[in-house]
Amino acid sequence: MEKSWKWYQINRFFGALAGAVIYSLGINLFIVPVALYSGGIMGFSQVLRTLLIQYLDLPLQNFDIAGVIYYLINVPILLLSMKRIGRRFFIKTVMCVTTVTILLSVIPIPAQPILPDDTLACCVIGGIICGLGMGLALKSGGSLGGMDIVGMMLIKWRKDFRVGRVNLVTNIILYSVCMFLFDIPTVIYSLIYASLSSFAIDKVHAQTINVEVRIITKMQDEEMEKEIFSELERGVTKWEAIGAYTDESVHILFVLISKYELSQLKNIVHKYDPHAFIVVNEGVNVVGNYKTRL
Repeated sequence: MEKSWKWYQINRFFGALAGAVIYSLGINLFIVPVALYSGGIMGFSQVLRTLLIQYLDLPLQNFDIAGVIYYLINVPILLLSMKRIGRRFFIKTVMCVTTVTILLSVIPIPAQPILPDDTLACCVIGGIICGLGMGLALKSGGSLGGMDIVGMMLIKWRKDFRVGRVNLVTNIILYSVCMFLFDIPTVIYSLIYASLSSFAIDKVHAQTINVEVRIITKMQDEEMEKEIFSELERGVTKWEAIGAYTDESVHILFVLISKYELSQLKNIVHKYDPHAFIVVNEGVNVVGNYKTRL
């Protein structure tokens, strides 16, 4: 079971890394060649890149500095969020942001679009590819940084905030700036890209869903409880019970987690008790001191 748990973590690590690679390929091969702008902080980074090249005449034509700008913006965000998000989530996010920065700087940008004279096709394909990359990173317990992290910090500040709402407001501001600086077609195609990207993210990684889990076990193992505390940073409520059919004493643990922590919780439980009985109820409403995560 210990070996299985390690492979599970390794697979999630490489899953987050693969998401960063897929996203970077989508941006450099399909979005940048047709002069479109991604959403969120990456979009602002691309706008700053364009302004540096076109309006300040800086010699950056042969090097896409958008990835570097994106990294510099993410550094203070990650530093502020270090103690507010899970340890594994933070490590994977730093890895993903660093990978995206490097790949956006080294992946060659085609001089001509892969699909010449078909901006819409590049927009559709790029949106799907980038959305799949972002969704895979989220599903693997990481993030590509940006407004996802800002949204999570705002949720901890005020419970009525939503990550989607934060992204929507950010994109409205971004594309308003694009409309002022560039032209209407650029904004329209960029909006199409952002919509398709969000659709692809939702197909791979659904919104945060709260899940209540009841674990019924015959073993009273404090090490399992401690690992839930340390690895998931979730509280555990426990009580003693008696099986009506067997008349044997059992222990019931109650844990409230997000849907994408469920696999990790199951691995922890089965590591100590392979025969534990686990009951899962999705989509529960929570009021009180509960840590919301991506």
